Amino acid sequence: MRRPEPVLPGVWRDDTRYPQVTHIEHVARNGGVSGEWPAWTAPHLVGRLADRGIVRPWSHQAEAADLARSGRDVIIATGTASGKSLAFLLPAVDAVDAGGTVLYLSPTKALAQDQLRWISDLAVPDMRAAVYDGDTSPEERSWVREHGNYVLTNPDMLHHGILPRHGAWSRFLRRLRYVVVDEAHRYRGVFGSHVAQILRRLRRVCARYRSEPVFVLASATSGSPAESATRLTGVPVTAVSEDGSPRPGMSVALVEPELTDLTGEHGAPIRRTAPSQAAEMLADLVRDGVRTLVFVRSRQGAEVVALTAQRLLSERGDHTLAGRVAAYRGGYLASERRELEEALRSGELLGLASTNALELGVDISGLDAVLIAGWPGTLASLWQQAGRAGRRGEDSLAVFIARDDPLDTYLAHHPEAIFGRPVEATVLDPENPHILGPHLCAAAQELPITKDDFALFGGTTEERLDELVERRLLRKRPRGWFWTSNERASDLADIRGSGGSPVQIVDSESGQLLGEVDEPAAHGTVHPGAVYLHQGSTYLVDSLDLDEGIALVHSAEPPYSTWARDTTDITVRSVLREERWPSGATVYFGEVQVVRQVVGFLRRDVRTGSVLGEQPLDLPERTLDTRAVWWTLPAEGEARLRGEDVGLLGAAHAAEHAAIGLLPLLATCDRWDIGGVSTSVHGDTGRLTVFVYDGYEGGAGFAERGYSAARRWLSATRAVIADCECEQGCPSCIQSPKCGTGNEPLSKAGALRLLDEVLAGDGAD
Repeated sequence: MRRPEPVLPGVWRDDTRYPQVTHIEHVARNGGVSGEWPAWTAPHLVGRLADRGIVRPWSHQAEAADLARSGRDVIIATGTASGKSLAFLLPAVDAVDAGGTVLYLSPTKALAQDQLRWISDLAVPDMRAAVYDGDTSPEERSWVREHGNYVLTNPDMLHHGILPRHGAWSRFLRRLRYVVVDEAHRYRGVFGSHVAQILRRLRRVCARYRSEPVFVLASATSGSPAESATRLTGVPVTAVSEDGSPRPGMSVALVEPELTDLTGEHGAPIRRTAPSQAAEMLADLVRDGVRTLVFVRSRQGAEVVALTAQRLLSERGDHTLAGRVAAYRGGYLASERRELEEALRSGELLGLASTNALELGVDISGLDAVLIAGWPGTLASLWQQAGRAGRRGEDSLAVFIARDDPLDTYLAHHPEAIFGRPVEATVLDPENPHILGPHLCAAAQELPITKDDFALFGGTTEERLDELVERRLLRKRPRGWFWTSNERASDLADIRGSGGSPVQIVDSESGQLLGEVDEPAAHGTVHPGAVYLHQGSTYLVDSLDLDEGIALVHSAEPPYSTWARDTTDITVRSVLREERWPSGATVYFGEVQVVRQVVGFLRRDVRTGSVLGEQPLDLPERTLDTRAVWWTLPAEGEARLRGEDVGLLGAAHAAEHAAIGLLPLLATCDRWDIGGVSTSVHGDTGRLTVFVYDGYEGGAGFAERGYSAARRWLSATRAVIADCECEQGCPSCIQSPKCGTGNEPLSKAGALRLLDEVLAGDGAD
């Protein structure tokens, strides 16, 4: 019997209401597959779960719990709200009952607190669960070390607080049975590479206390989950990815906002912004009584969506409904966030605009619809956010609203890139020398490094140790490599940043320290004249002193945002891999040196996105040693293009911009994590060359992923340029918001011909 399609809520039943809708996909309802409680499950836990209406586990919960209990490292890669927490709670309770301990890691404090509430509510006998993070008082920390047997923390505290003081944790570590790594798909790129080394250091310290904990990872559905988890932990991991939980029906709509009468650089048309479109849809859904959550990429955007929806409702006379719409973001007090969460659960609030703070870690049920304003970065995040709707078991609606961006534009017109394809594999590179080096120093301070550790840290360990000895950070002795300083070695690794001394951001009016930003990022985010957002408040940067590491700002509410622009030169240092295509084009992957300089910034209207002006800057050059993917065109291909009067530089420049915008389709990155350079004749290749490089010292794995899927990547790049309805090029296809040359020269037609030349002939993805 064919199941009926999910019912679209309210105004969405009228196909003509939103002509901006490019596609609606109906995801069928799934009834779920139950399992049996493993025979070893603690009876007292079964009873407490039954009191809460959980009488049997889903099949994936039972399978994962059994694997972990048998000593197998396992990753549970199933959908949002599939009950992954129960899968790792079962063996955790069994371990605690036997006198063991459990360490739970999450990428955010909020998620750890949410887990603690759930465990505390179950009131499992003898389980002493406690959070150990930066907010934990010294007195509480002492209690957790001495008495906690289910400790919830984050990689930052493990790196800085637990591993360097492992002697104080010896009682806990000696009995450690499980390490739970929640939301494992969040550990990607540079952050994921750091966490991979932290987990290797944890395994090493545990071995010192003769414990070998089992890793239990929980992740959103992802591509190659076992492979990604193995790379993260360094141990072979088994994947449980067959989701046995029930799923309500869902309709997923793709929306491309219409072009406006406004124009940007060089007269290019500008689309209506995704937040503006989301605000209108939110107001319509709220009027229809549909409980709706909107995900917006920035704190400022969340506030704008909520305020605009309130205004639209008030203008229509719905003043009461306007009071049932609010914003939710970081910077609010914990009590304010809890009030908003409860108001949304109860139905007091009908509409809430949020950053990804609500993507994970907070149990929100009873939502009917989710609007996603702008691509959230990965398919995993898209389904994580969409899965917030339909949690009462009823059919739901999710809407993806494209920004004025090549990737968003491509996805709005290519639903096959979203539906029916596996979620991205997590990209990380634990042996990045700029990441491995600092962690070897931290490991040496924890315990002297010996040759037995080489296999643990990777094949380049001995080479990195020699470099560290030469730099006098480590000392080599017959018994191994030792840390030479009295300082904390863990401070060398900035696990959530990209390196460099931090720049302190100070309110010039009050003298208050607002926060810090890595020195490499400071050039583009806190340059003089930049708009800086902190906990929902807006500031203007007065000055940036890189020598002193201080940026002075003052409170302001400008009607514009700022976008830094830079110039870039690139030099090839080595070619690690290359592949020649049938067209004669050659694709390379290798090491490069990038010299960048921020030369100015644009001011853009926060509501329309239109350019209000450009301001020059004089900041020093920065050198970045990283990895890149690049491709060249053969001489005969260049000759054909010249014969057709194609401007090679404009064609290459446009193709570079679009390719940067599309790489996040294949690699778990944001376009701001990567950069590019294009030239009609590059000094190292002697050919027209387009480079795309990782924006992190030593590389982050993104360019390597682009090389591995280069043909698919460039095919999608060509498609997004061809599909865009503009004539000469716009931000949806070939213009870049951070172009250092003011998006000149650019040729949309030239980029299409260039990519046709590159992709000509047969080739595999």
